[in-house]
Formats: sequence, C-alpha cells, structure tokens
Amino acid sequence: MSVVNVFFADGFEEIEALTVVDLLRRVNIKTNMVSVTGNLKIAGGHGIDITADVLFEDCEEADMIVLPGGLKGTNTLKAHEGLKKMIIDYKEKNKYLAAICAAPTVYGAMGILKDRKACCYPGMEDELNCGEALMDDIVIDDKFITSRGAGTAMKFALALIGILENEETARKLADGIVYSIEEEA
Repeated sequence: MSVVNVFFADGFEEIEALTVVDLLRRVNIKTNMVSVTGNLKIAGGHGIDITADVLFEDCEEADMIVLPGGLKGTNTLKAHEGLKKMIIDYKEKNKYLAAICAAPTVYGAMGILKDRKACCYPGMEDELNCGEALMDDIVIDDKFITSRGAGTAMKFALALIGILENEETARKLADGIVYSIEEEA
C-alpha cells in the first residue's frame, strides 16, 4: 500500500490540502496529515482548522510528499529546515514530490526544479526557478507533480491516484463523485 505525507502549516489552502487527503483516503492510500508547526492543531487560510495526524518529527517515511498551497502556509513550509532535508532525501531516493498552487515554489527555492517543467499559481512562475514554466493545470515531469491552484485540486488529487494506484482507480473514483475527467487531446 502506498503512503503519502501531506504537510500542513498555518495558512494552508483548505481546498488543495483536504481534497488530496480526502480522495487518496477514499481509495485506501494511507495519507498522513503532517504538521510542521509543533502543534497538531492547524489553522487553515480561510478559517477551517484541522487536527493533523502526526507532528513532523514523528512522521513515517512515505512514497510521496504533497505540499498544499496557501501563501502563508507555503512560506512556513519553505522555511522548515527538516522538511527541506526530507525533500532532498526523497529526491535522492527518486520518490514522488508533489505540490500545488504557491507550494511548487518551495521546490523552486531549493533549486531542484532547474531542469524540470512545472506549474504553479499564476504570477509566481519566476519563483519556480525551473527549466520551463507551463500554464497547464497539472505538470508531471518524472517524479515531480505540480498543479496551479484550488480550482485544479480535484484534477491534481486524481492524477496522484493515477500515479500511485492506476488510471482505472482514478477514473472509478471520479465517476463515483460525479467528476468528469477531461480527455487530453
């Protein structure tokens, strides 16, 4: 069974974080909500507070890291030394690194997107420091998965399921929640 760690900091974008957690758990992917704040209670950017499953220092190794956006939360993730070390470790182990909205700039600030294609929240592309910034809803470049914002959260979460499980599982879930997956031309 795949394991995913979604990292939370005060000011996280609720749609981006909780959509990923919800959809991955619906297909039985073990998904840990990990607090980087030293407190299990995390304040969302729009007044929706959550209780994380585990503190950063106690989180298990996973197959994928997911960073949700929200500018305040992203800045906290960007400054967290332990998370940065973990990201480098996952990159070296060729594990999946995913981020949505402002959060791909965490990878950009670390310089690990320099030879990659990526996307992020519109207007933040310069902070990606990537090989090519795209305007696609989702960009998958090897083990890096990036997406643009709250409006792409469902598509992003389903793409993660397609990667960790398979496309059929993602499509069945999409059908069950009455979400139309657009075919790429």
